[in-house]
Amino acid sequence: MSTPIEDYALLSNCRTAALVSLHGDLDWLCVPRFDSGSVFGALLGDERHGRWSLRPTDPDARVARRYDGDTFILVTTWATNTGSAQVIDAMPIGDDTVVVRRVVGLEGVVELGCDVRFRFDYARAIPWVHQVGTESAPCLRAIAGPDSLELRGLQFRGHHHRHTAEFSIAAGQTRDLTLLWRPSYLPGATPRHVDEMLEDTRRWWQGWSDQTEHDGPYLTEVTRSLLVLRALTDEQTGGIVAAATTSLPESIGGERNWDYRYVWLRDAALTLEALIAHGFVEIAHQWRDWLLRAVAGDPAQIQIMYGLAGERDLPERELTSLPGYEGSAPVRIGNGAVTQFQADVIGEVLVALDAARRAGLKEDRFSWSLQQALVEQAIDRIDVPDQGLWETRDAPAMYTHSRVMVWAALDTMSRAARTNGLRGDIERWEEQRDRLRAEIDARGYDAERGHFVQHYGSTAVDGALLLLPQVGYCTADDPRMLGTVAEIERRLIHDGFVMRYSTDDGVAGGENAFLACTFWLVEQYAMVGRLDDAAILMERACATANDLCLLSEEYDPRARRQTGNVPQAFSHLALVRAADAIGGHGGRARHRR
Repeated sequence: MSTPIEDYALLSNCRTAALVSLHGDLDWLCVPRFDSGSVFGALLGDERHGRWSLRPTDPDARVARRYDGDTFILVTTWATNTGSAQVIDAMPIGDDTVVVRRVVGLEGVVELGCDVRFRFDYARAIPWVHQVGTESAPCLRAIAGPDSLELRGLQFRGHHHRHTAEFSIAAGQTRDLTLLWRPSYLPGATPRHVDEMLEDTRRWWQGWSDQTEHDGPYLTEVTRSLLVLRALTDEQTGGIVAAATTSLPESIGGERNWDYRYVWLRDAALTLEALIAHGFVEIAHQWRDWLLRAVAGDPAQIQIMYGLAGERDLPERELTSLPGYEGSAPVRIGNGAVTQFQADVIGEVLVALDAARRAGLKEDRFSWSLQQALVEQAIDRIDVPDQGLWETRDAPAMYTHSRVMVWAALDTMSRAARTNGLRGDIERWEEQRDRLRAEIDARGYDAERGHFVQHYGSTAVDGALLLLPQVGYCTADDPRMLGTVAEIERRLIHDGFVMRYSTDDGVAGGENAFLACTFWLVEQYAMVGRLDDAAILMERACATANDLCLLSEEYDPRARRQTGNVPQAFSHLALVRAADAIGGHGGRARHRR
């Protein structure tokens, strides 16, 4: 039986991430990057696919956990009939890729067991494992292909590709276990002292969090969400991944299992806006440099997503080495959406860069030229149908949200040029903007039914329409928007949460409520003064988070389970914006009103 998704905690060193269950199982770790092959992959299978378990041998041990302040240092407290102990898990910030698991005795004596099963490259490679340390300083080294792991701190017994150890911890005692990744062709190395690594990591996270600017409600949830967004941002490259995992199913047992460990320009741009709105402008500079490198010389070759360092080749493949979460197959790496045309993406990028500019980020000789080239690319493809925000895998269409985001690209650029004295073909941009608005008003709005539509020629609605006021296309209280909200309430709210859409998207199977859409409706309610409705829906959506305030992509309200990849940047950034709106600070387009 798979561990519930909501039972996992996130560890991050801002280059990769690990998931640790409530039961002390480290079930997901890809090294050295978010999108590398897994060395522990039980998340998408079971212990046979890689796991590092550390917990009391008493099966009736009681457990509680928390993060150490505003950090990703996880503190798990175990209580047994003989005593209590803490396990402190962390991925230290620094040049090395290390997982620390410190055991501290609190009361009495606690016996713990450690069970390690190394399975490299998504469980496709069982490594060569051997002891390389001494009796006083034991070290277990695992090597397969380009990767090696060194586990220090215990003397293990090996049997059937599994290594186990037991030890006791008494009150006042400490035992440190460290797992260090290195390229297999380099000599082994000794990690820094654990005290130093934990203190530096605690200081780094808390120092970053202390810069948060938020004077509204839901401070705890906003702070943790911003921390998650930072945890998903690569410290070295500036790339922002959509989630830390691949192939966690949108519906348990289904095939809607996608790899989210890449940089979607849309998700990254929205993440950037959320961070900028709360005082983190410097991260915008790093991401803008990432964007310049990724897009490079010809914006006509722009993709909707890239690898962490800007890699372009992300072919979607199915793995047979991992059976999937609760048998939800196939497990995929790569993502076929990389080849799609999604017309809204350039608009999202330009709106985010405009937010950075208004927050004080200065343009340099390349950044404004890039933005000019991007808006010209949007004009070149202005009449081309696309796959839309939801990455449908059926025929392209003229999605209303996509059309509005092209409008937003033109509107943002023309306003920025006039306001800041920047060069550009402003009259042409404004002419195209106004032409597109007339088209959207005529074809993206169903006057008979009184609501915007999912795409031209359709009578359906989708959750993306909730974003129209957020970019200034219309006001939240525009009668057309109020009619759209009423239709969304009638057709897309199931069991108290908002679905993305109700139409066929070219992929078999169903899905659950999309949390970002639910938070978008909260924002809409707040912007029109429906504060009681906003508060009720906000509480319901926030309650889907686990005990550590981590959100997945989707939620099954009937089974009361998280579904989809986790933690999901889209869900967390939408929570931040919903909280801002309830506090009276919401609206991406507030500077235009």
